[in-house]
Amino acid sequence: MVRLARESAATLAGGRLVCIDGPAGSGKTTLAGAVARAWGSTPEAAAGVRVVHLDDLYPGWEGLRAGVEQVAEHLVAPLAEGRPGGYRRYDWAAAAPAGWVRVPPTGLLVLEGCGAGAAAYDDAITVLVWVEADDATRLQRGLTRDGSHLRQQWEAWMAQERALFAAERTQERADLAVRT
Repeated sequence: MVRLARESAATLAGGRLVCIDGPAGSGKTTLAGAVARAWGSTPEAAAGVRVVHLDDLYPGWEGLRAGVEQVAEHLVAPLAEGRPGGYRRYDWAAAAPAGWVRVPPTGLLVLEGCGAGAAAYDDAITVLVWVEADDATRLQRGLTRDGSHLRQQWEAWMAQERALFAAERTQERADLAVRT
């Protein structure tokens, strides 16, 4: 996937955008870290790499669509024009918005999270990766990470994902697919 990004034309005013999308608990964060490390060993590494985790900006358990809209408007659109973008961080412990995070233009921006590969900015995406795992595995991973007391929230989130992915046709639009 790094090779594909390197061989593709820049889509963010001189930089590239790799979107790692798929349902929660499928392994997107792990893959994003691997992509960033691999990019760091390329000749393009000097231009920088930045990973943005959409978990850092969804406004709560019911905020999947709102998080995706924030990424489109405040992060991808400005970066596509060569300007800094950013996003409002969400403090999950306080259940409230937190500080603004500025994201300057970079050689590679890796967006990872549910909805990261939104159709709204499809023309800015260099490589779209779909990551999936079966529902039982994903739920187990999520409850292990977040706590079993959040089962109801996880199940509601999974319903939001299904609706978003169906509307966006994310899996169909993906350049690559990974099953974990």
